[in-house]
Amino acid sequence: MLNGIFVFLVLASVLLAAWSGRMDLLNEAILKSAEKAVFDVALRLIGVMALFLGLMRVVQQAGLMQRIARAVAPVTRRLFPGVPEGHPAMSAMIMNISCNVLGLGNAATPFGIKAMEELGRLHEEKGT
Repeated sequence: MLNGIFVFLVLASVLLAAWSGRMDLLNEAILKSAEKAVFDVALRLIGVMALFLGLMRVVQQAGLMQRIARAVAPVTRRLFPGVPEGHPAMSAMIMNISCNVLGLGNAATPFGIKAMEELGRLHEEKGT
């Protein structure tokens, strides 16, 4: 449904720009949007993700993630009964939740990705 709406909007924009003789403005807007997407969003997100993935590796190698996981184990065992105690997915989920509670959404992303990877290894059913 949304794909159809998106295609309709793009086609309508191109047709209206061609009909009104304003293709130069359409091309300029397309290029500005692409530039903004790359430089303002992607490069900043790559920097933040690289920082927190490095931080996650240091925390993981220092054993802090396991300590934090053990500290909040009574709560997480009830929230996630299908994840065995001490599994790497539990540590990643706890770090993700902690970052989200602190309002660090970009920092939570790498932890969430790691948690999903670990949960994928834990369960045989693919794609969920």
